[in-house]
Amino acid sequence: MRTFTFKCYALSVGLAAALVAGCGGARGPIGAPGAVPQAPTSQPVHSITRYARTTSSPYRVLYNFGGHAENAIGPVAGLTDVDGILYGTTPSGGAYDKDGTVFSITTAGKEHVLHSFGSGDDGVKPQSSLIDVNGTLYGATELGGNGGCQFQSRLIGCGTVYSISTTGREKVLYSFAGRPDGTNPMAGLIDVNGTLYGTTRNGGTYDLGTVYSVSMSGAEKVLYSFTGRDGDGARPMAGLINVSGTLYGTTLSGGKNRYGQPGTVFRISTNGKERVLYRFRGVYDDDGEQPLASLLDVKGVLYGTTSSGGRNVTGGTVFSITTTGKEHVLHSFGGSADGRSPYANLINVNGTLYGTTVSGGAYATGGTVFSISTTGEERVLHSFGSGSDGKVPAASLIDVNATLYGTTAKGGAHGHGSGEGTVFALNP
Repeated sequence: MRTFTFKCYALSVGLAAALVAGCGGARGPIGAPGAVPQAPTSQPVHSITRYARTTSSPYRVLYNFGGHAENAIGPVAGLTDVDGILYGTTPSGGAYDKDGTVFSITTAGKEHVLHSFGSGDDGVKPQSSLIDVNGTLYGATELGGNGGCQFQSRLIGCGTVYSISTTGREKVLYSFAGRPDGTNPMAGLIDVNGTLYGTTRNGGTYDLGTVYSVSMSGAEKVLYSFTGRDGDGARPMAGLINVSGTLYGTTLSGGKNRYGQPGTVFRISTNGKERVLYRFRGVYDDDGEQPLASLLDVKGVLYGTTSSGGRNVTGGTVFSITTTGKEHVLHSFGGSADGRSPYANLINVNGTLYGTTVSGGAYATGGTVFSISTTGEERVLHSFGSGSDGKVPAASLIDVNATLYGTTAKGGAHGHGSGEGTVFALNP
């Protein structure tokens, strides 16, 4: 399996590896081997970012991961609400060689591991959230299955799509086989008229990732293989959204310009006709680069985040884009006690957008929960990193009865070093 460089992290097993790795040295865009753009001595400023003061919001840790053997560890995915019970995944922990779990948790903090990955041709390392389709949950694992990929000198497959009941009965629907098939599905799925759609980071005709569909019976089809050529995207890490029958997404890399391959926003029909809507300009402009997150549709305008770039060079951004490709930066992260590096998609609660950053905040490296208006006024609601508080919230939030719920990949009361993650609640 290929090891490549994302930002300042060496990734060989996806997002989870990035969150536990150290950060240092030069960064280079994925899909452009050897290309390491150097930041200019002065950053051009084309827009003014508006900041609001940090406020204090009621915050509580519901659960600390890592407290006992076979426990889930280090969630990097958001939660899914099914009838008041929250469901999630972890890429580590569980009963089989720490290959990940599906867990449930009540809003009072009672957690239960429903399934441990890693048995036989089961999936390995789930990095994405689940979706609920008529009471059954569906998800993807980055590795595992019966394909031909390797991880740490063992043959464990190229990733899977699976279903699981709310009582823990799991079934692999499809095992990815590698090139020209998709490989390493990092993102969650969406359901469009009874068919599941998703993306793979690698694989496809050019080994730069795919958009695929899977039927409920497990029939998979590659809709599009990213080329990385002529400004096309490459290596999608995020899931898709459905806007009036057309799918929209982002790619971490591709969108080649003279400064590198800082990523794209694209649209694609369900029969595979793809078009790049916007190519990020990268570190030599303030529009952001390397989007890791899915988009959000608010009244026909799409909102998203970039994990790097922006006015403060590496802090990342919140942006809006129309379905015809007109992009606007709403906020650049990285100023004062502001957050840095948003990895997750935004959610909309009564017209206000909420999200997380994996770094920044009042404690410098713990990350934040923030709100932002559709006109760009951003407010830090909570800074992680205080005491046994969680750290590094890589996942999106969910809103359940006016309370926000989320996960942190690190921190909490258990585990060695910086902790093994939490589930938290926050009342904005």
